[in-house]
Amino acid sequence: MFIRLIALAPVVVSFSIFAQPQPILIQGAMEIETSTLVSALKESKQTTVGSWTFWQGEIDGYPVVVSRTEVGLANAAASTTIGIENFNPKYIINQGTSGGHDPKLYRGDIVVGEASFNMGAYKSTFKEKGQGIDPTQWQNFDVTMRLRENGEFVEYKQFKADEKLVNIAYSQADVYKNGKVVKGLIGSADEWNREVDRINWFHDTLGTSVEEMETSAAALVAQAYQVPFVGIRVLSNTDQHKQDFDPQTAIDCQLYTLDVVKALIKQQ
Repeated sequence: MFIRLIALAPVVVSFSIFAQPQPILIQGAMEIETSTLVSALKESKQTTVGSWTFWQGEIDGYPVVVSRTEVGLANAAASTTIGIENFNPKYIINQGTSGGHDPKLYRGDIVVGEASFNMGAYKSTFKEKGQGIDPTQWQNFDVTMRLRENGEFVEYKQFKADEKLVNIAYSQADVYKNGKVVKGLIGSADEWNREVDRINWFHDTLGTSVEEMETSAAALVAQAYQVPFVGIRVLSNTDQHKQDFDPQTAIDCQLYTLDVVKALIKQQ
């Protein structure tokens, strides 16, 4: 009895063609800051985790997740953590409305955040009872984080945005017709400041372009997970020029962000 042995060449199957690319995660705090983005998604699927809602879909054939973070630093940090853990994004874009600090900027202008920081983190020097309160002497302090690699502490005065994302976001400036687009510094705090002298103090002392309530908290989490991040904020109001909140600016910012996302997708 003869057994015929046939040597078969090994078959190598590449699974890369079946792999789903990492999505782009786009954040907005309120429904007014996310509804236009959600409408732009093809075949969107809604997921709620705790108090935070996400919509998965596609833009130009690429996976995108829209996150309604809710308002404030704690909400932004929590929803960003959930977004990263559940959707493994390649990039994070935090966008939405803001109040103007820079007197050169007007309602409708957009700030691409080269960096963001916790504008509400303060320390004051000791004063005896009866010596009064002087917020202009308060000092903004750094955020301390522990490095994942070795457990060492690192202090961050600001969270710098990803340079590539900043450049792509700014590259769409000529497309935007509702104001000008600039690069700047985003100050985040659970505050809404309307005293012009205080606003000027922030701008002159800390260099803020705008204030809002989420970007730096989302940037902190993105930094911890090493996910490239950028903030895009439209001036929805500015007391520098007595311009009150205009809800249309939230829509305009989302449309601008969609242009940024499409430009980013083309580079993938």
